[in-house]
Amino acid sequence: MSATLSSTKAAAALRTAARVSAESLLVLLMAAVTLWLVGRMWPVVWPLIVGLFLTTLTWPPARFLRRHGWPPALAAATVTVLFLLVVTGVVALIAVPMASQSGELANGVVEGIEKVREWAAGPPLNIGDDQISGALDTAMARVQDSVGSVVTAVASGLGTVFNGVVTAVLALFLMFFFLKDGPRFLPWLGRQLPGRLAIDVPVVAERGWDTLGTFVRSQAFVGLLDAVFIGLGLWVLDVPLVLPLAVLTFVSAFVPIVGALFAGLVAVLIALVSNGPTDALIVLAIIVVVQQLEGNVFQPMIQSRGLGLHAAVVLLAVTLGGSLAGIVGSLLAVPVAALFAVVWKYLREQLTEPLPHPEADEPQTAAVPT
Repeated sequence: MSATLSSTKAAAALRTAARVSAESLLVLLMAAVTLWLVGRMWPVVWPLIVGLFLTTLTWPPARFLRRHGWPPALAAATVTVLFLLVVTGVVALIAVPMASQSGELANGVVEGIEKVREWAAGPPLNIGDDQISGALDTAMARVQDSVGSVVTAVASGLGTVFNGVVTAVLALFLMFFFLKDGPRFLPWLGRQLPGRLAIDVPVVAERGWDTLGTFVRSQAFVGLLDAVFIGLGLWVLDVPLVLPLAVLTFVSAFVPIVGALFAGLVAVLIALVSNGPTDALIVLAIIVVVQQLEGNVFQPMIQSRGLGLHAAVVLLAVTLGGSLAGIVGSLLAVPVAALFAVVWKYLREQLTEPLPHPEADEPQTAAVPT
């Protein structure tokens, strides 16, 4: 006889599925409301995020001064002033001269894509599909717009990156207060929360801060190394626009995987247009070698265990962030994903039952006298 389904078990499974579906819908609804509130408060949230990023970069020297007896306010003020001097020097020495070359960089990328299309249309590929040509035309337009906007934003200084002078000033003030009063925040937060939250939230916040600091500092240092090595290679080959390409490489390092591909593509296309295919292949080889050194030497040494995210998760996060919020979404995608991973790991730690000790299951035997 064939086995028959149990109506009781089927009803129980349906009730369980309905309950899980309802709970999932509530979670998604809460996430949607949270994102809507963040969008409505974005003029405040964005300076707060920028201030946190800047604090992760400037906290090590501030901590060094505090440990050597400096008052918190004096240490924070000193680090803030030094940071402003460094930013002013970067804008004066790099960003302003680079601004005049941003249009030339965008035009060079478009010309490089056009050369690639002409090569693909000839032998041996003989690609003449109208859809491919249309896709390349669209790609050229998008690259021209995106490269021009990114380079112009970088070249115009940090003010435009932070969406205006007001946002930049607010972020700097927040950075000063974070440097001054940051260590007192978690104890204060623990006193404001009731019950178990007074323990859980500060622990998660501290782990999230460590993860965010690891990401920002490591990406900044790795991006600087990439910019220096790739910039030296371009300079040796006499490729034009070395400074804009080096700066673009540094900025793109904050978008893992996708940023490196984008900056490398731009450098190869500029070399193809200006110096020909041989130098373009050499530039491609230099970029591949530098990226391999970054992935296998620099990042393991700097990040230690890293963010704990698989490369596929990083790629999906960057893609989703870019589709939802453009360049800002791509920049924030990986740290946000890493913070979600921190929260998930902590929840698993709290919800996992401890394994029983093997000694507890073994029968106790009396000692036999000898």
